[in-house]
Amino acid sequence: MAKIKDILVQMVQNPKDVRFIDLCKVCNRYFGEPRQSSSSHRIYKTPWQGDPRINIQNHKGKAKAYQVKQVLLAIERLEVDHGPEK
Repeated sequence: MAKIKDILVQMVQNPKDVRFIDLCKVCNRYFGEPRQSSSSHRIYKTPWQGDPRINIQNHKGKAKAYQVKQVLLAIERLEVDHGPEK
């Protein structure tokens, strides 16, 4: 089982090769449980309105690269607004 920090490193280094389940772990850690998890999409609530939104989808077991980048931007914004996670 990969640790969150290891997954984040992989997300930065190669956003095209991130497993969907790993992206879900990261999103759950930073944004809590998804407010919607039906079908192939998971939508997470953020403390702000608008972009970056957290809407990820499973594509044959992998996360889409542009969605991985959106999650990274959202984590960065979260850390700027509320301080880094410990």
